[in-house]
Amino acid sequence: MIIFPAIDIQEGKVVRLRQGRFNEATEYAQDPLKVAQQWRKKGAQWLHLVDLDGAQTGEMKHFEIIQRIAQEVRPVQIQAGGGIRTKAEIQKLLDAGVARVVLGTKAVEWPGIIEAFPAQRIAVSLDCCDGKVTTKGWTSVVDIKAYTFADELVKDHGLRCLIYTDIKTDGMLMGPNFQALEELLDTVNISVIASGGISSLEDIKKLLSLSKKKSHLMGAIVGKALYEGKIILEEALRLCSPSA
Repeated sequence: MIIFPAIDIQEGKVVRLRQGRFNEATEYAQDPLKVAQQWRKKGAQWLHLVDLDGAQTGEMKHFEIIQRIAQEVRPVQIQAGGGIRTKAEIQKLLDAGVARVVLGTKAVEWPGIIEAFPAQRIAVSLDCCDGKVTTKGWTSVVDIKAYTFADELVKDHGLRCLIYTDIKTDGMLMGPNFQALEELLDTVNISVIASGGISSLEDIKKLLSLSKKKSHLMGAIVGKALYEGKIILEEALRLCSPSA
């Protein structure tokens, strides 16, 4: 199972939100590149980058930061999202060295955009509130059941990677919504990355145990717990290494 340290970028700084609320941001660092380099030194193989200002406005704001990180932390691979609305923007990120582009709102509005790119280069972020899909930086709830939407993306559009976030757990350090995650894993048989609420090594152990039963649970995004020192990255990586 892959651990993805999260780097959420707001106004050029590294922050974490509470339950996706843009007015409840805690700043952790001034320089996202330095943070990315720190996670690389500690052994991360992937990083999860989010342009929060892009997610909120619907227009990428921090492309240059993402590009620089992608180019300067190799061989670490980058998945990045936030405010991506066009094929041209997706291609721009891929050309900049991003390994996987994460779509949210656009995948809801135009699922067919997924089909324009190699399946391994696209992920959809399924951001849920009370079982419904949210869009526009988690500020709008759409009357679409999350699992139904996920199933449609797989069957109708060839999606191969899904990031699942239960918004109510995100940034709360209270543990993931394991029940909802298991239900999703029962619904789709593609790569799933868990996100939201992961707060301790115990949570990671539970996810690891679940991944042994459901092998398509391929990763976990960890944010606030790393920045607050609740999880030590090296310990999490050791726990999830194939030789563990």
